[in-house]
Amino acid sequence: MKVLVTGADGFVGRYVLSELRAAGHDVVACHRSGATVPAWSRDRGIEWRPLELGDTASVAGATAGQMDGVLHLAALSSGSAARRDPGLAWEVNAAGTARVMDALARGRTHGSAPPVVVVVSSGEVYGSAEREPIDETRPARPVSPYAASKVGAEEAARETARRTDLRVIIARPFAHTGPGQVTDFVAPAFARRLRAAHAAGESTVSTGNLDPVRDFLDVRDVARAYVRLLTSGVPGETYNIASGVGVSLRELFDRLAALVGAQVKPVPDPALVRTTDIPYLVGNAAKLAAATGWSPHIPLDQTLRDLTHAETD
Repeated sequence: MKVLVTGADGFVGRYVLSELRAAGHDVVACHRSGATVPAWSRDRGIEWRPLELGDTASVAGATAGQMDGVLHLAALSSGSAARRDPGLAWEVNAAGTARVMDALARGRTHGSAPPVVVVVSSGEVYGSAEREPIDETRPARPVSPYAASKVGAEEAARETARRTDLRVIIARPFAHTGPGQVTDFVAPAFARRLRAAHAAGESTVSTGNLDPVRDFLDVRDVARAYVRLLTSGVPGETYNIASGVGVSLRELFDRLAALVGAQVKPVPDPALVRTTDIPYLVGNAAKLAAATGWSPHIPLDQTLRDLTHAETD
């Protein structure tokens, strides 16, 4: 397959590129204008194109040519950034997705087969839930600007699919982490604070609310799921990417503290507490497993070890 990947220069993108090339696919990768193209990717025969989601001409240029598959990863992925500027989240995630979908529909060669387009959303679209894993039959009830903008992205993709012949699949990954993730996200943020406290001999670390329970995946497992959906997912369907296992943020903190060797206590900081934290967000990925055979392979302890080791490299 010839596969276009938007957001290929992001955290998840580089793992997706590795999965695609390992599977023998030809890859066209999109990056933000002015971003540095990773040196390692040049040796893997990857074509790079600039992409600005807010610029219609840029989107048209980045998506030009016949593609067999598209993985739309490009997004404002930080919940904190979305809370600071909800309008930007909607512009990038919803309007940006609408532009990508429209460009793909308009740019197709006459008579060519429509590409499979995997649009990456988020498990956060479900909002608060009872303490059982959520499946895809649960309606979206977003409780944050980020999640709401992702619902907008889903609807933009579905609307385009209804009036064109693009084959759209929605992927809803739950929380994922691993080496290279920035400290806007909870696991690397904990690791960074714990290492700093350990180095300084401090006995406390500031945290937000540690009660919420999340379904943590390894980024490499998530990348595998996206590639499986390209080849085995059913167009028109929505798939959770999840482990089905809930881990509290307190447990995550304790595991990371043990890996860092920090003997510290977490101290709640009101500045770090979210007003709309979802108490429990764990997914059921049985539908994905049935369609593609995917299951998570990398244990959370290994993910956290790799994350902490990457922090020291």
